[in-house]
Amino acid sequence: MVRLSIEPLTKQAFAPFGEVIETDGAIPLSINQGFAERFNDLAEIDVAAEGGQTNISWFVASLRPAPIAIRLMERHPLGSQLFMPLNGADWLVVVCTDPRKPESYRAFAATGQQGVNYARNCWHHPLLVLKAASPFLVVDRKGDGNNLEEYWLDETMQLDLMPDRHEA
Repeated sequence: MVRLSIEPLTKQAFAPFGEVIETDGAIPLSINQGFAERFNDLAEIDVAAEGGQTNISWFVASLRPAPIAIRLMERHPLGSQLFMPLNGADWLVVVCTDPRKPESYRAFAATGQQGVNYARNCWHHPLLVLKAASPFLVVDRKGDGNNLEEYWLDETMQLDLMPDRHEA
């Protein structure tokens, strides 16, 4: 069994896999007579392949037992996929460059104010939350074509993730 270490989610560390969605460092635009701020261009939504369209959905994720067993990775060959938490709770992100190579896996601790936009073809684990019934806004692709590829890890690739849940 290999235990993945968890590192903080930063734009630089996550760049090979997609984009971190956060307002830190972004310059807001004052709107609505100064009663709101707008942060533009936080992600590049990539869904147009083979006539795809933007899909906006709401996910509610459940806790997984600890240690979290990393047994499935997935990717979307026709578009990016953005996840943004709506409850302010911290959550986890697991990605890799090749699901057959344990050394290519990385785990990130995302704050409740950070989202991610997985790049097209980025291998990632399905949603991992640290608080029960965690809602997420999801922006991804809808339309014709096969936009989901899954890779199930065999018994020799047993990866586990031990989150620190006392803060969740």
